[in-house]
Order: sequence, then structure tokens, then C-alpha cells
Amino acid sequence: MKIFSVKSIPTVSWSSDHALNFRPRLITLSILCVGLTVFGIGESLLIAAGVGNSPWTVLSQGISQISGWSIGVTTFLTSLAVLIFWVPLRQRPGIGTILNAVIISVAIELSLPYLPQPDSYLLQVAETGFGIFLVGFGSGLYLIANLGPGPRDGLMTGLQRVSNLPVARVRTAIEITVVILGALLGGTIGLGTVLFAFGIGPAVSMGLYLVNYFSTRST
Repeated sequence: MKIFSVKSIPTVSWSSDHALNFRPRLITLSILCVGLTVFGIGESLLIAAGVGNSPWTVLSQGISQISGWSIGVTTFLTSLAVLIFWVPLRQRPGIGTILNAVIISVAIELSLPYLPQPDSYLLQVAETGFGIFLVGFGSGLYLIANLGPGPRDGLMTGLQRVSNLPVARVRTAIEITVVILGALLGGTIGLGTVLFAFGIGPAVSMGLYLVNYFSTRST
């Protein structure tokens, strides 16, 4: 299916010409911010569901346990380590790279207190699934804006470019590798972790496809 076989980040009428653009059009910047906000709300839903952390949080948790550092510190250091891999992949940062950390964090902080925390396990899984979808759709919006990806999305797009494999396959491989490393280091895995590891790749591919499709249809 085309929706799950996207092989590159599409370019549409409102995409920035290049990532290192410090004077983007208002529509491009606005869509970037909306995408990151949706992304953050999706992450909040995963937290509120309470059936398992995302793979990168599992990795940070594992590193925290063996190092004695807080999860916040290990998350920051992990992001820095991922940025190092950008160098051989020739990834370029932009204002989106900075706003990624800021807006997603604010969206989580503001939305989490208002999100449902169901007691039913079935509803928890459903909330997790919806959260994964929102993270994927938000990724599609902000990545197509082309103002610079976040550290982990930059790793995904860089590896996709050099491998020419579908986005879904590359992202799934990254998440599975991360969750295995996290588990080996002592991180805690739940059903939500497994769902995210196998679902986020297709969700991002779907997000890219849908945003490109509707953007093209509207022009």
C-alpha cells in the first residue's frame, strides 16, 4: 500500500526551501508548530494510558539505572548522542530542531492533566493507539514543513535517505533496536512500548502520506 511505502519526506507548496531557514513563511512556521503540538498531545496520551513507555524512554530509563543519573539527564544526553550520528548522515538542523524540544515539552505539560486515565485495560490500549496515530500525523505535518527535524526524526530521515528504504521500515527498525537496548539495560517494557515500536513507523508513513495528499489536493 502506498500509504505505508513512503520513501522520502514530501515537498508541498508550503514547505520551506531548506531546513536552515530563519525567516520562514508564516504558514510554514504555523504548520510546524501545529504539527509539534499534535505530536506532544500524542505523547501525552501514551503517558496517560499507562501501559508502557515509548522505546526511547525505556532506553533512558535503562541508562539511568546503570549510571545513577536522572531520566531527564539521560534523555538529554541520549538526544545529544543521536545528534552525533547526524554528522555522517549529513543531516541539517533548523529552527524546527529547537522548537521540537520546546513545543513538544510544553504540549505534554499542558495537556497531560486534562487527558483521561481509564481503568479499563481495553480503553488504555485504545488510548495508546490513538496517541501513536497523533504522533505519526504530527510528525507528517512538522517534517513536511522542512524546517529541521528533531534528533530522533533526523536519524530516521538520514538513514532513510542513505538506505532508500520506506520510512515505515526504517523507523520500525530504529525503535525495535532502541527498545532491545533499553530492555537489556534494565528499562521497563509494557504493551504500549511494543505497540509504539511496531506502530510508529507505519503511523509516520501514514502521516506523511495524508499531509502530502491533502496539501496537493488543496492546491
